[in-house]
Amino acid sequence: MVNIDFKSAIELLQAFPDEQCCIEHLEELRWEGFVTSPFDPTSKIYVCLDNRYRCKNSGKYFNVKTGTIFHNSKVALQKWFLAIWIITSTRNKITSVKLSKELNITQKTAWYMIQRISSYYKTEKENIPQESKWPLQKNSASFNKPIEKIEVEVDKNRLQLLEWLQILKK
Repeated sequence: MVNIDFKSAIELLQAFPDEQCCIEHLEELRWEGFVTSPFDPTSKIYVCLDNRYRCKNSGKYFNVKTGTIFHNSKVALQKWFLAIWIITSTRNKITSVKLSKELNITQKTAWYMIQRISSYYKTEKENIPQESKWPLQKNSASFNKPIEKIEVEVDKNRLQLLEWLQILKK
């Protein structure tokens, strides 16, 4: 289900019939079966109720939406997925009034969703393949940390390892 190119809104709704299916899809995209904390990637993770997790080192709770465009949104993921599909499949820009009517939400919420989705596309434009407009695929940009931060952490770890090896050689 991860790399499906949806031809219609009906196909999308059939693929994601409820909130739990959407959450499971995001978890597979984001963590690929290995949950990591957005607060401390090296921390042990505790599974809690209601699709929540707890970071042992920081003590903070998080879920699959933490740190994504869906973070702190009360709008159902199914509506988010549908909004993403509508925005990316239309040739012209969609107005918040039209999106609000399509999704049966307020105009203010529709505007907020359009802003978040647009900001995602502006920051991740280079990483999205032209033939794939659906951004929730494994090949799309990561929902986790930006690549620069990951590279910096890897470099720090390499330096620490090299320093440690030099100490052992002495």
